[in-house]
Amino acid sequence: MRFVTADTHFFHKDLLGISDFAPRPFLTVEDMNQCIIDSWNDRVKPSDTVYHLGDIALYFTKPAQKSNLAVLEVLNKLNGNLVLVKGNHDNRDLFKFLDKNNYLLNGKPKFEFHDVGVLIKYDHRQYYMTHYPMMLGIAPKIINLHGHIHHYAVSAKENINVGIDTPETDYLDYKLPFGTPFSMQDIEQMVDRKAIDFAKRR
Repeated sequence: MRFVTADTHFFHKDLLGISDFAPRPFLTVEDMNQCIIDSWNDRVKPSDTVYHLGDIALYFTKPAQKSNLAVLEVLNKLNGNLVLVKGNHDNRDLFKFLDKNNYLLNGKPKFEFHDVGVLIKYDHRQYYMTHYPMMLGIAPKIINLHGHIHHYAVSAKENINVGIDTPETDYLDYKLPFGTPFSMQDIEQMVDRKAIDFAKRR
């Protein structure tokens, strides 16, 4: 199966607490990291693929080897193959480190890297997956899945925020634990219900 997520921000201590931007009610980054890991692995199987749309972690040390290794250790605890789209907080040094420490899982690399985005087809739609929201114009068969804006949503039915802080989980008729990647079935429901919501606003 395929899943999508964004903006995990592992190790980002400044996000801890309650805020309008990214409410994360944890006392420590260790608690936050573990919650995301547990939610992820409760749903994602080792044979699945997860598209992570940027901002993996916010942890920088000198030398960078220390923080890069810490991030790698967290990512190695996550089930599945990870397709990583670069976010504004993901530096090239981290991606190079992950690539250097890459390995085969399910017959393909654990980590796959993309600078801008990935286009996939699922059911009757195409999904362009990026870190930043993209305004694609009138393209009814293309949906932009993105992160970056945390607890906000783009006012366009063709854009779905898939970050772990997204408010667009309100379009689901069930609740998911914090940090859970979205399945493509979740995404389909979010897309359909957002379209219905916007149609009512006319």
